[in-house]
Amino acid sequence: MASAAGIKTRICMISDTHTTSPYPPLSKNHVYRNPLPKADVLLHAGDLTKVGYRTEHEETVSMLKAADAELKLVIAGNHDITLDEEHFLRAGYKRHRKTEYFGSKDIPLKKDEASRLAAIRDGTTPPTSEMQTYVRDIIDLYTNESAYAAGIRYLDEGIHTFTLSTGAKFTVYASPYQPEFFGWAFAYPRNQDRFNPPTPRLQSPHATKPGILDWVGRDGDRRVGCEHLLRASERARPRLYVFGHIHEGWGAVRGTYNMYADRGIKQEKVPTDPEEMLENRGAYYDVSSGSNRPLKFGDETLFVNASIVDIAYQPINAPWIVDIDLPRG
Repeated sequence: MASAAGIKTRICMISDTHTTSPYPPLSKNHVYRNPLPKADVLLHAGDLTKVGYRTEHEETVSMLKAADAELKLVIAGNHDITLDEEHFLRAGYKRHRKTEYFGSKDIPLKKDEASRLAAIRDGTTPPTSEMQTYVRDIIDLYTNESAYAAGIRYLDEGIHTFTLSTGAKFTVYASPYQPEFFGWAFAYPRNQDRFNPPTPRLQSPHATKPGILDWVGRDGDRRVGCEHLLRASERARPRLYVFGHIHEGWGAVRGTYNMYADRGIKQEKVPTDPEEMLENRGAYYDVSSGSNRPLKFGDETLFVNASIVDIAYQPINAPWIVDIDLPRG
C-alpha cells in the first residue's frame, strides 16, 4: 500500500537459528513453525549454523528457499565459521576437532566432511587449497543461480540497495562482525571502531556502555553489545536496526533519540502477547503510516533482537514481523 509516507512493506526478521528448522505446521505449541510468516522481505541477521558444516548450511538454505518472501537477505554470524575464509583457514577449522558443539554431534556429515573432520581430529591441518575449496563451495550455496532465483541475497559487510516489485527502494548496512568473543569468526577488538568516521577525540573502549537488548549474565547484569555500533545508529538514525547474537535479549525496543536519555536513546519496550504470537507464528508490530502510531523517521529507530533460539539453543522465540513504510524507488 502506497502513501505519502512511502510504501507499506512487511519485513520478517529472524536470527540465531543455529540450524534449527521451524517446527511442523501442526506443532501449535511452538511459535517458530512452518510456514514462516509471509513477508515482502525476510531478513536473517546471522548465526545460521552451530559450527559451520556444509550440511548445516544446506539445511538453512532449504529453509530460506521455502519461505514466502520476494527478497531474502542473509548475513553471517560468528558461528558461521566457514563463511569467514581467513578465520577458518587460520584457526577456525580447529573448531571441527570436536563435534559436541551445541548438539552438532548429531549432524550427518557428508563423506568429504567426515574425512576432513577425521584429519583435523588426528591433529592434521588440511591443505589450504582443500579448505579454500570447501569454504567457497559453502558460500556458493547462498550465491548460486538457484539461491538467486529463490530471492536469496548474501550480504557481505557494507551498504546494499534493493528495489522491490512494489516500487519500494531501501538501503541496508550489513555487517557479520562483532566484538571478539572466545575466538569465533567475524571478530574485531572491542576497542576498535569500524562503524564511525575518525574523530580527534580519543575514547576509552569502555567510555560509554553498549545497551540495546544485550544483557547477559545470570542476573542480566552485563551489557555486551558494541558501543561504537550504537553510536553509528545515533548518527545514521535508520528506520530499523536488526541484530541477534544475545539469545536472552530477544525482543524489540522503540528508541527515540534524546541526548539526555541513557545512552542517548529513550527506550520503550514493544509489548508482545504469547497467545497471539502462537496463533500468528510471530510477533507482529505495525509502525506504518496507517498504524495508530507511525514510526517517526529521523527521530525514532525500531531495534529488534530477532534471536530464535534461547540461551540453551532451543528454538522457542518468535520471528518478528514488522510493517513499515519504505521510500519509493
